[in-house]
Amino acid sequence: MTFPPPKAEAPAQRFEEATAAARDALERLIAAANAAGWGTEEITAALLKAAQSLSDANKRDPDPADDTRVAPAREQIGHGELYD
Repeated sequence: MTFPPPKAEAPAQRFEEATAAARDALERLIAAANAAGWGTEEITAALLKAAQSLSDANKRDPDPADDTRVAPAREQIGHGELYD
């Protein structure tokens, strides 16, 4: 799926463009979900919940790619030894 780039510079205009583009994308997504057997109400509720989850995650960490945290190294225990 492609999403059009913004044309406007002003935040209010960008928001209107984004809303129109998102609505168009959602209409296509809902049509595809309907064709797969999902009802409009259930898929729109699921999309709202998913969008809220993504919004919440973005508020917690707006740029996860810049995280430098690395999972701690875990020692491997055992290595196939046999014990009495």
